[in-house]
Amino acid sequence: MKKRDERIPQSDVSLEKSDFMSDQMVKWCPGCGNHAILSSVAQLFPKMGYRKDHYVVVSGIGCSSRFPYYVNTYGFHGIHGRAAAIASGMKIANPSLSVWVNTGDGDSMAIGGNHFIHAIRRNVDMTVLMFNNRIYGLTKGQYSPTSPMGSVTKTSPYGTLEAPFNPCELVIGAQGTFFARVADNNIKNITDVLEEAAMHRGTAVVELLQNCIIFADKTHAAVTGKETRDDNQLFLEAGQPLLFGKDKNKGIRLNGLRLEAVELGKNGITIDDILVHDPYEHDPALQLMIAKMSPPHLPMATGVIRSTEAPTFDRLMEEQIAAQKTVSPVQCVDDLLNDGDVITID
Repeated sequence: MKKRDERIPQSDVSLEKSDFMSDQMVKWCPGCGNHAILSSVAQLFPKMGYRKDHYVVVSGIGCSSRFPYYVNTYGFHGIHGRAAAIASGMKIANPSLSVWVNTGDGDSMAIGGNHFIHAIRRNVDMTVLMFNNRIYGLTKGQYSPTSPMGSVTKTSPYGTLEAPFNPCELVIGAQGTFFARVADNNIKNITDVLEEAAMHRGTAVVELLQNCIIFADKTHAAVTGKETRDDNQLFLEAGQPLLFGKDKNKGIRLNGLRLEAVELGKNGITIDDILVHDPYEHDPALQLMIAKMSPPHLPMATGVIRSTEAPTFDRLMEEQIAAQKTVSPVQCVDDLLNDGDVITID
């Protein structure tokens, strides 16, 4: 496990989950996957050990963006698509904050697309929770950048004609250093994955497969449903073979330039043929292949897909400012005002 950020002060008192639950009525629909995500975050925050007043939760617009009201920390409810920009400024201005962004698939990858990819490219030290329900829920059911092609929605009555984003492809394409994916119906997995994301130095993006019970119910059912998840979901663990199935008797191997699902014991397949997951490999080629897996031919990968090291924008800026302070002729406001060309008027 990576070390916690030394710039964020540790709490002098023991904190509990209840310390991070606000007194506001949670207005998500009964059965919405957001409830489980909220519970996981409230479990994680005291475990991180930071002072309570050094957490800040930032959001854009959407059902997911109600999050700051439901967590008893500092929060900022921004405007549509701008959460990543606001959060970047917060972390750069105050590196002692643990910054969390809550955004939806539409908020982050449609109107907020540029802010999203450039925050990732800069590698600002913050954790981004991207709630992917494949729909615009708050505005009542329009298709989003992740809606499957052919989805019938309020704005695509005959089926959407657009190829959807795979969020991991977008993150890796933007030079992302951390990406994970987890289903909303497994609180333990969410909490464990979010802890790894929070420990990461840089922009950590976690895609949460979240169910909108009203406008896109069971959109992830093939992967998350009790009857199908054993064969259609593979939870990744660093250094472990890519095994899935109820009895863990199926695996993923590399056959030439493509991945394929195989069964142990069939056609001479052994555990030695199965790929071993390495999220720490800097070259993202294999991680991208794993991220693109999907039913019916391959299981969808959940867990930490990529976790690599790179300099963070906020630390580089701190270092640059400190270095310039030692050589700059400007040491106070008077120096700044009198710097350069000065005109004296008698």
